[in-house]
Amino acid sequence: MMSGRRSMDKNRPNGEHNLVEWARPLLGERQRFYKLVDPRLEGNFSVKGAQKAAQLARACLSRDPKARPLMSQVVEALKPLLNLKDMASSSYFYQTMQAERMAHSSSMNGRNSHSLKVHGSFARASANGQQPMRSMSDGPRASPFRYSPKPNMK
Repeated sequence: MMSGRRSMDKNRPNGEHNLVEWARPLLGERQRFYKLVDPRLEGNFSVKGAQKAAQLARACLSRDPKARPLMSQVVEALKPLLNLKDMASSSYFYQTMQAERMAHSSSMNGRNSHSLKVHGSFARASANGQQPMRSMSDGPRASPFRYSPKPNMK
């Protein structure tokens, strides 16, 4: 739900094919859970909500089946998260992480000069108090589902 990834995806790099194996170590680290969040959300999610969802996911992935919450408990735990308004896009930590993600993505594609420019613009925008606007929807990791037909909602 948070990652926007399939449970199994052989198109991902080694170590990321299995969603559970990839996510489990990240769920236990408060500072790294942002790596779990689908970048296509572009910061439009509650930080507290994402942290609580990560804690819940960690409980659901317990190796001891008896320690996992019931689905009714999962539903009840998720309901209040809908009302949280602390958007990640206004978080300095999130903006820094996004800059690093974009710099890494650019360097992986051989565009090191662009990554420095992006990182620098994030630093300037954060320093003067303005929100940087970045769109990753057309980037190298854009969703293959972006151009998919919308499901028929009746």
